[in-house]
Amino acid sequence: MSDAERRLSELGITLPEPVAPVANYVPWVRSGNQVFISGQISMGPDGLVKGRLGADMDIEAGQAAAKLCAINLIAQFKSACGGDLSRVVRVVKLGGFVCAAPDFTDIPKVINGCSDLMVAAFGDAGRHARSAVSCPVLPLGAAVEIDAVIEVRS
Repeated sequence: MSDAERRLSELGITLPEPVAPVANYVPWVRSGNQVFISGQISMGPDGLVKGRLGADMDIEAGQAAAKLCAINLIAQFKSACGGDLSRVVRVVKLGGFVCAAPDFTDIPKVINGCSDLMVAAFGDAGRHARSAVSCPVLPLGAAVEIDAVIEVRS
């Protein structure tokens, strides 16, 4: 068991099977030592978390949705690493998208739900560059979608 998996287990997190794409794309692409992970939506064991921040969702609910995205991203990391999360050298960048009301400005706080889990799972290697933007709607009505770039060992 990798350090990241041990840390996730200590947090009570079990990784799901990676979510299959819902359109014409692949879940991840490796180029050299970088892996580009397609956007993962706020899908959890109880289904898709839908909503609009600042309208029918508060920051805490948005952070929980972003944490679900993080869990799905890490499941894709594991797939991209042949089942071995110890091959993750670094989480390089996250791109966060939040379905939000026009006057909702706490987008970075929402995406912290993902960022915090990356650091909890991967330690300093989980610290990353990031963007966080709002949009009026996300695929399938999801509240949050996040993509990632990671560096991996061969």
